Amino acid sequence: MQGKKNLAAGFLFLGGLIYGFVLICLRDFAPGKEQWIAEYGLGKHFESRLAHVHGNLFAFINIVAGYLLLKLPVGEFAAKGISWLTLFGLLMPIGIMMEVLFGLPPAMVMAGGISIVAAMVWFGFAALKLEIKAMSNYGMRSSNA
Repeated sequence: MQGKKNLAAGFLFLGGLIYGFVLICLRDFAPGKEQWIAEYGLGKHFESRLAHVHGNLFAFINIVAGYLLLKLPVGEFAAKGISWLTLFGLLMPIGIMMEVLFGLPPAMVMAGGISIVAAMVWFGFAALKLEIKAMSNYGMRSSNA
């Protein structure tokens, strides 16, 4: 049964929403906020926002993918591969933060981006292979489109 790890990781990773509140506080209430606002679209400020946005997006993707892997009759090999690739996609926002905080090269960012794209493409092909009859058992409308 694949998908449980994705659900858990997605909900736990959504804890990164707190980081968004920190960014708002820095923008609006921190000492020297004028300089912070002036640099908002540049360098580390911009990359920090990228990490926040991609982290929450990829957390949501993990939640949805995990749920669908639990509910749809995707083959075991495909389900396991999709699950792990989706989890590896979380390396992208982590990698962005590693760049901002420690100046690391973007290898984790690239690995995470490639992983999440590969997972979604694989999931798309897996969905095309689903039997229409099987989908109706899961409360979904059958369609040949």
